[in-house]
Amino acid sequence: QVQLVESGGGLVQPGGSLRLSCVTSGFTLDYYVIGWFRQAPGKEREGVSCSGSDGRTYYIDSVKGRFTISRDNAKNTVYLQMNSLKPEDTAVYYCATGFRGNRWYAPTDYHYWGQGTQVIVSS
Repeated sequence: QVQLVESGGGLVQPGGSLRLSCVTSGFTLDYYVIGWFRQAPGKEREGVSCSGSDGRTYYIDSVKGRFTISRDNAKNTVYLQMNSLKPEDTAVYYCATGFRGNRWYAPTDYHYWGQGTQVIVSS
């Protein structure tokens, strides 16, 4: 069955970096869209970045130039490199697949989710 397992979260100071990993199984990653989402306390889940099967990548404006999504299909893994982190990046980060829509940033357009990894940006 489809499984997504995130890791790499933690506590980091403002300006620091983290690399999140999303290890996938149960499907051939090459052919699938993978999205990264985040949800802060009291806020709705929002799309952060997306890696298309065609190699295209997408980002929300607030992370452009700071975050980079990449994939290693041979390792069945998608990464989210996060640099210059800010306190407002604090959230639980999720990866998702099973894209069934046309809005990469919409949680409702994804069918399968990981359990999430916590990122806290604080001094």
